[in-house]
Amino acid sequence: MLSKIFSSGVVGIDGFSVTVECSAWDRMPRFELVGLPDAAVKEAKNRVQSACENSGFMFPALDIMINLAPADVKKEGTVFDLAIILAILQSDGVISREYDFSDKCIVGELSLSGELRAVSGVLSMTVSARDLGMKEIYVPYDNALEASVVSGITVYGVKTLREAVEHFKGACPIEPTPPSFSAIDLTRHEKTLDFYDVCGQLRAKRALEVAAAGGHNVLMIGPPGTGKSMLAKRLPSILPDMDFEEALETTKIHSVSGKLRKGLVTERPFRSPHHTVSMPGLVGGGAYPRPGEISLAHNGVLFLDELPEFSKQVTEGLRQPLEDGVVTVTRAAAKITYPAKFMLVCAMNPCRCGYFGDPNRRCSCNPASISKYLEKVSGPLLDRIDIEIELPSVSYTDLAGKGVHGEPSAEIRKRVNAAREFTNKRLAAAGDKTGVLNANMSTELLRRHCVLTDEASSLMKEAFEKLGLSARGHDRVLRVARTIADLDGSEVIDDGHIAEAIMYRSLDRKYWKRG
Repeated sequence: MLSKIFSSGVVGIDGFSVTVECSAWDRMPRFELVGLPDAAVKEAKNRVQSACENSGFMFPALDIMINLAPADVKKEGTVFDLAIILAILQSDGVISREYDFSDKCIVGELSLSGELRAVSGVLSMTVSARDLGMKEIYVPYDNALEASVVSGITVYGVKTLREAVEHFKGACPIEPTPPSFSAIDLTRHEKTLDFYDVCGQLRAKRALEVAAAGGHNVLMIGPPGTGKSMLAKRLPSILPDMDFEEALETTKIHSVSGKLRKGLVTERPFRSPHHTVSMPGLVGGGAYPRPGEISLAHNGVLFLDELPEFSKQVTEGLRQPLEDGVVTVTRAAAKITYPAKFMLVCAMNPCRCGYFGDPNRRCSCNPASISKYLEKVSGPLLDRIDIEIELPSVSYTDLAGKGVHGEPSAEIRKRVNAAREFTNKRLAAAGDKTGVLNANMSTELLRRHCVLTDEASSLMKEAFEKLGLSARGHDRVLRVARTIADLDGSEVIDDGHIAEAIMYRSLDRKYWKRG
């Protein structure tokens, strides 16, 4: 007696097909499970037997062999429980042996009582099943909304093993979950965090607007209580809405991480790991690799507060993802690549006590202590940050006066959207690929699209010589100036755009004595 049911696993953020093959013989009872299973999969033998009996079915007294194919790929987790027990029950004749499971994908973890528990990675599995030609997918009820965002496949949310068996016997069909991939899913929800709430700091708000328009990485330096964290947390509110493909990819990452129980992630992620985070926690990894904070921040913002307190090994791990937009994790179990395109926003005090250079508070640190504190931030990481902002202490006038709040996020976001549209039109007019952010422009694109007026060229030359800019620093100024020009709707970069871009480079020389 042989039955075959299709299930799915996850590698990285992508699903892959797993065939659950059950062969049963009428001889001394035994239950073997093969196909390179991990410990959680091996324990399915106990879960499915208890779930079967507690659901009112007699677990067959047969010699049962379960194979999870392909047998050379490691199988992880508890997602195969439901497929395993259904294959066993079909071999035993509880479900008709003629029933055709060939266009159905079955995933779900069983409790001992027979209820189905939510599992990670359902969105990736659903996309994979759809792409492989499956017509239906059966998932735990709590994962049904997540799976229903995928078009082209019918989703069934299953609550219990008995409910699934009755459905496949035709006695009590399960109603399919309505699709939820409509455009309304991508509508930005009302946010409680808004730039309007930040008192003063107009220069910092402007810098973050430029950063949002061009996708630039940002470093904020200032004494405690100046609003660095407050501003960073509000940055997603001025970023453009995600399109469906961005939302789908972001949701897949959160799904395989086990951090998703609803439909699409429609808000740009904001991740703020503690400075004690480990390397695997930040970039991804573990014995069985999982996405780290930089992948969970994909299409959003990664905020590192108190930057010098992070381990240097951890921050150095950001260098390659910032350049490539992906991170590759190699372990004995697997080699996996995760997406990691994010805006890096860092905040730090200028010294250990936080008041170096503050006109209102006396700094208690000596020069050697200040230098040692600043040296914790590596030069290669600073080289990947385009915009540096110094935040002064907020005055009483800003806190108590009227009209200090400035614009709400919605108004700033309109300008950011307009700037990105202008960028895409400029790229399209030159025959270049659209969707490339100014922060990610290659050297070729930089030379082609950064056309300077005579005045701007003279100012750039003067800044290069007097500030001792490196070639990389020169290009960073041009990228930021290009974004400022896009915000103004200007095809060329004038001296005002260059001057503002240079202003965002001044902290390197003040704190680290470098160009």
